[in-house]
Amino acid sequence: MTGPAERRIPRRNLRREGTRGEEIASRFLAARGYRIVERNFRHRRTGEIDIVARDGEDLVFCEVKMRTNAAFGPPEYAVTSSKQQTIRRVASAYLAIHGITGQACRFDVVTIIDGGGSPAITLLRNAF
Repeated sequence: MTGPAERRIPRRNLRREGTRGEEIASRFLAARGYRIVERNFRHRRTGEIDIVARDGEDLVFCEVKMRTNAAFGPPEYAVTSSKQQTIRRVASAYLAIHGITGQACRFDVVTIIDGGGSPAITLLRNAF
């Protein structure tokens, strides 16, 4: 007879997967001329922005969504209106904390589907 510990299904390490997705996205953006300013900007309990970058004159707040497959729909579907609202609030806090005014900003989403081979990466500029 096996004990409970032996029957456990291995859990995915979501934090490690998220960090990996952000690494992939950062390299992808840098290759396209973005300059990464900050990663994982967190504001109190309001939320977090995965990547803050500069693209030319624009300050870009970037959400990264990674999936191993599209069984539950495309990764961008996870950037719900509620998530968008949270990102906007955190971006406002970022601007206030850093004393940034009059800056052109936008919100991009990087989606990654990585089923083990070469990841499929998509950049959605001005996603919301």
